[in-house]
Amino acid sequence: MQIDAPDLALERHISYSDQPVQEFVTFVRAVVGQINRALEGLPRDRVRLHVCWGNYESPHDQDVPLRDIVEAIKEANVGGFMLPFANPRHQHEINVFRDYPLGKDQKLLVGVIDTTTNFVEHPEVVAERLERAAGVVGDPSRILAGTDCGFDTSAGMGRVTSDVVWAKLRAMREGADLAASRLF
Repeated sequence: MQIDAPDLALERHISYSDQPVQEFVTFVRAVVGQINRALEGLPRDRVRLHVCWGNYESPHDQDVPLRDIVEAIKEANVGGFMLPFANPRHQHEINVFRDYPLGKDQKLLVGVIDTTTNFVEHPEVVAERLERAAGVVGDPSRILAGTDCGFDTSAGMGRVTSDVVWAKLRAMREGADLAASRLF
């Protein structure tokens, strides 16, 4: 099961933009607490948490840094996290997991495809993103390829045409195969 919780990053520049970051982190911890209560009794390894800053086109220059919220997010009782690392604003934040490692039983779904652009990523770019993530996490078997987010924020509102979506997904598969051949 995947829990989509973009509010755990997105709300910082919406509802909490005029408040100290610690107020936002308190909100994140409260939401994660509610998520954990809802997940009671479910096997941790069957649940992942998707956190993002929104998949709409904008400068995103007010996004909260992952480093500021990662400890609160990691309190979620889930087996994996899905985060966007393909978009230009957050590509570098994969490095946060050097200082804040995943739990030993957790995986990272690495966003390697940007869902807001019609540019189709080259499979080598996808492979490089996965290899970098594997180096940061330290174990390639704990890395999975994913998209940054869904291709539509609201049904029918997508900016990426279906033929491009399928081309991006093919590139993701080819890139994942390349990375696997080099990492395993």
